[in-house]
Amino acid sequence: MIAHQELLAIAARIRLLVLDVDGVLTDGRLWYDAQGQEIKSFHVRDGYGMQQVQAAGITVAVISGRASAAAAARLAELRVPHVFLGRNDKKTVFEALLTELDIAPEMVACVGDDTTDLEIMQMSGLGITVADAHPEVLARAMWTTRQPGGQGAVREICELLLAARRAG
Repeated sequence: MIAHQELLAIAARIRLLVLDVDGVLTDGRLWYDAQGQEIKSFHVRDGYGMQQVQAAGITVAVISGRASAAAAARLAELRVPHVFLGRNDKKTVFEALLTELDIAPEMVACVGDDTTDLEIMQMSGLGITVADAHPEVLARAMWTTRQPGGQGAVREICELLLAARRAG
């Protein structure tokens, strides 16, 4: 676990917030209606937090292994500029995004909940996970939210990033 002042110092440098979808922006459960259409639940507070950090100049990106029309619709509504759904090559996408945006890895906060997220979390300056993440991810993250995925964890992260900017 990282000391709070050190966490704030690292968070103050963040210019890019990279999020996973399932288990981070959602609770990780997959819901299907009778016609087989996927239904996802997103917390409105997470969306508001994402809008706040974007307004503060932090770029938001999403890299998810699953393609989802529901996620695409929600992210479009929030005007997230960099959305990569159905991408299992998270490292490749992450590296290309850093190159495109000309951002150093230490200026990135990356949020994941499962072992498929660990590589890019550890490549970033601030690897974050949610309270109900896989045990291996919990053990290796720099910081863990109090809230579980899909239940305000992203808002908690956004508030940390904004507080760090105000403190710095």
